[in-house]
Amino acid sequence: MKIENLFAEIEKLGMDFYTGVPDSQLRALCDSLMDKYGVGEHHVIAANEGAAVGLAAGHYLATGRPAVVYMQNSGIGNAVNPICSLVNDKVYAIPVLFIVGWRGEPGVHDEPQHVYQGEITRELLDCLAVKNYVIEKGTTQEELAGYFAEISEEFEKGHQCALVIKKGSLETELKMKYQNDYPMSREEVVNLFIDAMKEDDIVVSTTGKLSRELFEAREARNQGHERDFLTVGSMGHSSMIAMGIAMNKKDRRVFCLDGDGAILMHMGSMAVAGSSHLANYVHVLFNNGAHETVGGLPTVSSHVDYLKIAEACGYENIFTAADKEELQEVFGKLDQAKGSVFIEVKTNLTSRADLGRPTTTPVQNKEAFMNFLK
Repeated sequence: MKIENLFAEIEKLGMDFYTGVPDSQLRALCDSLMDKYGVGEHHVIAANEGAAVGLAAGHYLATGRPAVVYMQNSGIGNAVNPICSLVNDKVYAIPVLFIVGWRGEPGVHDEPQHVYQGEITRELLDCLAVKNYVIEKGTTQEELAGYFAEISEEFEKGHQCALVIKKGSLETELKMKYQNDYPMSREEVVNLFIDAMKEDDIVVSTTGKLSRELFEAREARNQGHERDFLTVGSMGHSSMIAMGIAMNKKDRRVFCLDGDGAILMHMGSMAVAGSSHLANYVHVLFNNGAHETVGGLPTVSSHVDYLKIAEACGYENIFTAADKEELQEVFGKLDQAKGSVFIEVKTNLTSRADLGRPTTTPVQNKEAFMNFLK
């Protein structure tokens, strides 16, 4: 289905505001929004999916017009609370159109973190009283128009609806290119951190390409993977996983390799981690200013001073690096650091086209990791 056809039906219902969290399955939608609106009055890339629902509610209260909220199906979890306690017709009855990328669709191969979410996606939407329609490659314009006629009726009742998008269903010839000017790639920085770590250091890496690059870096060195907990899903929660480990393994350093999109998604965790004053906790922010793993759309990181935030949250040693020389200087200070550490490393948006995926299962990763922690 051409993305223009979807936009045409949305506009017929008077909707002109979009917010959400990017998803590779929705690349055609996200790139088209950036081309048409950029980020501003008609399009806001939210910190998380629940926040997007709140933003959509505010837009409706101010204008009387429903908004479009887009997300990967894994983001439904973040949105459950405001769907149930804010927009539902038993509360404020605020109509919202969700556009949901269907990762882990039954019968379609996908990564482990998407399998169960994919199985329950439509059931979960049904449970939330969100009437949902599946969009696939063969969906006709007539079928789409029929869905939107029903959606219009549901909106009149203060209900929410969702379009569940199968892989490859939205088409556009447009492909936006996103970039910055920082010299180091994320993969290069991953390897530099491995070089700087001690044998008994513990690593928790965030979801997305960072964990994939860490896995491949160990493979290239003929090292095992027992040192690393690869957070394959649960975006934004790696820092709390790392903190939970650091609290119980105080004689060993724990590195959290995080991303700016992930930190923004649950930034309150920085305050909790910083205020804990764990001397063995090293929180590393890989800041490329983008949701690079799912297409490269920008985050708000270019407007955020993470060093001041880290200081305000209570981190005791705060560093930043934008090139290899600066990062090596940070490593030289790391062993002498007393107290918790926050390191921001600025990276570009490049990644290898042939980047592989972990060949071990999440359970195998967990078991090897727990043995390493003993």
